[in-house]
Amino acid sequence: MTKKHAVLSASSSNRWLHCPPSVRLSESFENKSSEFAKQGTDAHELCEFKLHQLLGDAGIDPTPNLAYYDEEMEVCATAYATYVMEELNKAKQVSKDPIVIVEQQLDFSRFVPEGFGTGDCLIIADETLSVIDYKHGLGVLVDAYENPQMMCYALGALELFDGIYDISQVKMTIFQPRRENVSTYTIQKEELMQWGNDVLTPAAKLAFNGEGEFQCGKWCGFCPAKYSCKARAEYNLELVKKEFREANLLSDDEIEEVLVKVDNLVSWANDIKEYALKQALNGKIWADFKLVEGRATRKYSNDNDVAAAVIKAGFNPYDKKLLGVTAMTKELGKSKFEEILGDYIIKPKGKLTLVPMSDKRKAVEIQTAADEFKNMEDK
Repeated sequence: MTKKHAVLSASSSNRWLHCPPSVRLSESFENKSSEFAKQGTDAHELCEFKLHQLLGDAGIDPTPNLAYYDEEMEVCATAYATYVMEELNKAKQVSKDPIVIVEQQLDFSRFVPEGFGTGDCLIIADETLSVIDYKHGLGVLVDAYENPQMMCYALGALELFDGIYDISQVKMTIFQPRRENVSTYTIQKEELMQWGNDVLTPAAKLAFNGEGEFQCGKWCGFCPAKYSCKARAEYNLELVKKEFREANLLSDDEIEEVLVKVDNLVSWANDIKEYALKQALNGKIWADFKLVEGRATRKYSNDNDVAAAVIKAGFNPYDKKLLGVTAMTKELGKSKFEEILGDYIIKPKGKLTLVPMSDKRKAVEIQTAADEFKNMEDK
């Protein structure tokens, strides 16, 4: 059975909150499900089964019918179910009868026209309502802090359970095991309701009616109209058209002005190239561009035949190499990996990168050669 999708879905709320008219603009574009989305759907189905197992509920193992099932998905789903049970045990310490609800349909249409969605897991207890969302994605790190999708789900959960339990706050958690990310944000119920009334509802009404102003940002990357959106093109071309002051070198202020927009500009340019290529592959003839074959890399026609031929000739076709951390974890299993190699694992510092001040990570202080020399003088 095909699932019904809301016009103003919780999953796309970050986009339509920032850019309300994008919703109606996108309706003429086919929003195909990607391979990553299909993999995520399989992972959610397995997570649901694993959690029901730990809760003592009967269920049918879905793994034979999961197209993207693998050992990593098994580990991730088990970790998710275990985490939920740990949170349930915490809830039992402050509430005598908390309940867990899996894959709950949530209606937040009081705030968003026709608004509904499905919460992966709810733990309902006195004082705290917990909303837990599983993310199988590896590409984008998802933060729970003021996450509008989670806040929409939380509003829907309050609609169902606020009168049954004495709830004073909502705890929202993103569980993203492939990024080793467990992000939690807690908000008071009154503050969440105020956000729903003052921020969510006005933007939702504009979006539903196709009104409001276009606004470009990171959310454009998930918009079905991102390839052809004129507002996005104009926004990014502003940087290209900009006339910098007459000088041979850019000033620091001008460089920062470029840095603010350059990521969106690069993303937009790549989207345009991807769109143009797809159109060409579907038969479109561009006036000044043509399809050609790219650079090809030599490859073996059959690995087994190549290995047999090399061995027959008296040579060794294989190169022994220590398995990497991910591959070794898969080979040994997570618990065995920790038991055998836990003391040998280190986590080097990540490569330094330049990000906006709004980024939540702590700034790294760089000590220059001049600073080191000054420190030596002070000693």
